[in-house]
Amino acid sequence: MTLPSKAEASGLLEKYVGDDYQRLHALMVATAMEGYSGAFGGDPHLWYVTGLLHDLDYEQFPDLHPAESLRWFRDWNYPEELTHAVEAHAYGYHGFATLPKTKLAAALLACDEISGIFYAYRRLNPVRYGDMKAGSIRKKVKDAAFAAKVDRRTIDLGCEHLGVPLDEHIANLIRFFATLP
Repeated sequence: MTLPSKAEASGLLEKYVGDDYQRLHALMVATAMEGYSGAFGGDPHLWYVTGLLHDLDYEQFPDLHPAESLRWFRDWNYPEELTHAVEAHAYGYHGFATLPKTKLAAALLACDEISGIFYAYRRLNPVRYGDMKAGSIRKKVKDAAFAAKVDRRTIDLGCEHLGVPLDEHIANLIRFFATLP
């Protein structure tokens, strides 16, 4: 099994993802994943790269996502743990029904959609991620009209499989995202 370096993974992101928001989203999820790796005894590099590349095919194949990425990852001989996590993060979409079997997969499921809420909140309230208040984010998670495309069910499912209550998850993400621009 092989795993790209951070620089190689960033190069793949640049090659396959042209949208600035999607690139920021990938960085947010990678940052959250790396943060969670320590809490669960995971390999920080594997967790970061998994987060960075989890939507690699989304821009080109939105209606099949993540089918193409999964094929690429297998062709590139990436670790099965990464491939499983990317597959599980699509639970309930495009025919994917794989639940997370690892903490890596659960973390990806928990961190993916909620990153969109953090982004949308920041667009309306221009404060640094690390200065956000957990209660404010929690209210936005409960408000289905806010960032309406964000699937709250997958956030809850991810938190459940990760074993981290939503309020704690939000506080963790604020801490992890403090390093982001």
